[in-house]
Amino acid sequence: MLVAFSVTPLGVGDSVGDLVAEAVRVVRASGLPHRTDAMFTTVEGEWDEVMAVVKQAVDAVAAKAPRVSVSLKADVRPGVTDALTAKVEHIERALRE
Repeated sequence: MLVAFSVTPLGVGDSVGDLVAEAVRVVRASGLPHRTDAMFTTVEGEWDEVMAVVKQAVDAVAAKAPRVSVSLKADVRPGVTDALTAKVEHIERALRE
């Protein structure tokens, strides 16, 4: 599965980048395939392992913020692997045609 999620600390002022980095640090340490962009971090793996990483990322931010907002979108496709890369490659191929 792919899970794209965003963790936003609330009640800590206007600048939240350092706390968001704590969530990304958790994802990177997980060893799961992932990609971070300006809006979301996408993680690929099995349901339980991906959701455990999302929870750990939220917990890391919640340890330093009084409130945390989480946005999450999941693509559940049993038996599919490397979707993180394959989906983008498919679009790039279509754009070249």
